Amino acid sequence: MEVHILVVDDEPEIADLVGVYLRSEGFVVHTCGTAQEALDTLAHQSVDLAILDVMLPDKSGFDLCGELRREYRFPVLMLTAKSSDMDKITGLTIGADDYITKPFNPLELVARVKAQLRRYTRYNSSQEKAPGSEVIDFNGLVIDRGTHQCTLYDKELSLTPIEFDILWMLCSNRGQVISAERLFETVWGEKYLDRNNTVMVHIRRLREKMGEPSRDPRFIKTVWGVGYKVD
Repeated sequence: MEVHILVVDDEPEIADLVGVYLRSEGFVVHTCGTAQEALDTLAHQSVDLAILDVMLPDKSGFDLCGELRREYRFPVLMLTAKSSDMDKITGLTIGADDYITKPFNPLELVARVKAQLRRYTRYNSSQEKAPGSEVIDFNGLVIDRGTHQCTLYDKELSLTPIEFDILWMLCSNRGQVISAERLFETVWGEKYLDRNNTVMVHIRRLREKMGEPSRDPRFIKTVWGVGYKVD
């Protein structure tokens, strides 16, 4: 089965370089130089993952990512020359699954793409299983691992695969404090590095989708200096 990847970057040299490495791994690559070209491509071509440059000529990659997230669930990886924590947080907040900064190692990019595709494939295959195989139900929150569906007070939450995995891990370990390091290494499957804000940003986004106040959340609580827990 062919895996299609959308690469959106207005620098032909970078787009070509990314394309060469991805095609060498057997992926089908579609390259675009603008956000509008990307949207036009998606109108007639389904893709399994998108790599978006932040600096595009017609609109920012952040804006494009926001548009994609309103309609698509496939993983989005941000490719940016900006390396500040705020830029990374912005990308994750609006729905990106991962980011990598320029200049980058093409082999690292390929590894991150494969990691996201593995998670996405696992998510889709689990949706085909019979419901009820593993269900957590408490305080109005229902999480069904068999269908990857989550409802809060009978209202369905639209969660990305990563958000679902984080919430499942916390809820399946109720009462225990889970460190950001353990969450990251379990959910992302990568080594946790100091000053990594990825988990914090995804927790914030989860709370927003659950309508949780940041100061006194009912479900996901922060244990300062230790990690997160669900009581």
